[in-house]
Amino acid sequence: MSEFTEAMAQLAAGVAVITVRDDRDDLGVTVSALMSVSVEPPLILASLTSNGYLAEVLLRQDRWAASLLSAGQAAIASRFATAGRPSARHLLAGVPHHRGGHTDALIVEDGVAALEVETSQVVPAGDHTLFIAGILAVTYVTPSVLPLVRLRGRYRPV
Repeated sequence: MSEFTEAMAQLAAGVAVITVRDDRDDLGVTVSALMSVSVEPPLILASLTSNGYLAEVLLRQDRWAASLLSAGQAAIASRFATAGRPSARHLLAGVPHHRGGHTDALIVEDGVAALEVETSQVVPAGDHTLFIAGILAVTYVTPSVLPLVRLRGRYRPV
């Protein structure tokens, strides 16, 4: 682990699963680099590895979803973080979820919040690509549930 990577691991970050529908398949990945950019207009930013398949798909599919995971959903985060993972539909087998009405992307239920978005700007940034997206819908918000965070290389409750 580089000193830079170790330094950044000291910063707690919320954990989300980004999903997108691509033709007949559903894809998804766990991220801890998701943040609010603007309230007016409402925008978020997701940072994805540029050479990853999901980044490639998001360059051609503008609409996607972000499910912000709760403290009890570390297993879901791990499933979507595993390399060579199968379709998101298989990863969510037995997990409450539904399709977003604006994106057709899979949305994980029982998290702290879920958003459906549309990419408005793509910014190459080193070995990552930043996807800035406008909010189409806030599917749900559950402030009574504790969020899942990533700190020092591990998923942790707050």
